[in-house]
Amino acid sequence: MTDHQQQQAVLTCQHILRPPLQEIGEGDDRLVYEIGQPAWQCSFSKDGNHLAVCYGAPQPCIRIWEMVHKFNDKKKGTQWILQSTLSGVHERTVRSVVFAPIMKPLILASASFDGSIAIWEASTRNETLSWECTAQLEGHENEVKCVVFNETGSLLASSGRDKTVWIWECFLPGTVGGPSEGSEASEFECIAVLNGHEADVKCVRFAPSHDQWGDGAEILLSSSYDDTIRVWAEDAGDWYCAASISGVHSSTIWSLALAPSGARLVSGSADASLAIYKAYTIAEKKRLFPEDKDQSNSHGVWKCVGKLTDAHYAAVYAVDYAPAQAGHGRVVSAGADGDIHIYHEAMGSTSDRPLFSLEASVDAGHNGDVNHVRWHPFLGSVLASVGDDGAVRIWKYQTA
Repeated sequence: MTDHQQQQAVLTCQHILRPPLQEIGEGDDRLVYEIGQPAWQCSFSKDGNHLAVCYGAPQPCIRIWEMVHKFNDKKKGTQWILQSTLSGVHERTVRSVVFAPIMKPLILASASFDGSIAIWEASTRNETLSWECTAQLEGHENEVKCVVFNETGSLLASSGRDKTVWIWECFLPGTVGGPSEGSEASEFECIAVLNGHEADVKCVRFAPSHDQWGDGAEILLSSSYDDTIRVWAEDAGDWYCAASISGVHSSTIWSLALAPSGARLVSGSADASLAIYKAYTIAEKKRLFPEDKDQSNSHGVWKCVGKLTDAHYAAVYAVDYAPAQAGHGRVVSAGADGDIHIYHEAMGSTSDRPLFSLEASVDAGHNGDVNHVRWHPFLGSVLASVGDDGAVRIWKYQTA
């Protein structure tokens, strides 16, 4: 890992987005103040023009910013304008938010400590975007910690404090089996409740199966307070735990991120480290790991092939893989030390022995923990971070 003096790239904060100021009283008694509430997670829309952020107490809500292009003195610039505030549905902290991977209409899923998942759909009226909660998914016994769509929007996964992972089949407007756009609201049906973790399930992520896990097109990865990652696969419509990865981290695994290929995984943990995993095929498993107890032909294997033990000085809460436009092998991470780091795959790296160097590091300026960081879906030079101070920061990434 390179030190800070040898950094090869720069992260610059371009915009700071804050909740609108609040007012109480009148005249000389008028008081203007900012709500003190943490921002927990952020998500870009598929087209990258909208950013959703979820917040905790005292006013649990979701705020949506829209990217607007401005032209000044023949120069093109961007601004992020607060477009909507979604509230009145979740009664407690909104812990997770994610855009559906479709262009139109804009659809959000949010997960809350009140045990529910809300589905929000946008419509345009008089050239103004308005949002409506069109469904609430219930079933978790208590706090829901994470919610995520698969690549096509046909499945939604949620996880929570009740140690379970739920999979919902989705029928979104304009998708196979879904209503036509503008006719009816989306529909959702729970198709699996997965048990196996021994504590809170902090994160869930879909990944392609590459025909190596059951007969489904995808697998689901989940990480937990029990320090493990579980691999869930589908066979004949039934989801099951195909593998459990343990002994890599010594504390809670807060975050997971998949490389664009889906064949590499990165995890971030409360032990302040990042771990890198490779997906091996069934044939590779038999040839390279004959000592493995399970040598069935039903699935491949994920193996930890590298680790950054000193990735941060404190817990790593978020990790995300860069889009292909940012170049091969770039990972961003953030956490309780208040820093954002970008790691780049170094010369001499191989898929079995990856080597990463610290390419950029910055104090995020969130005055506390950085709870989440997310790369723009296709602009390799744009990232967003959110933190305990309630601020949203938009970053510009540049190689030196």
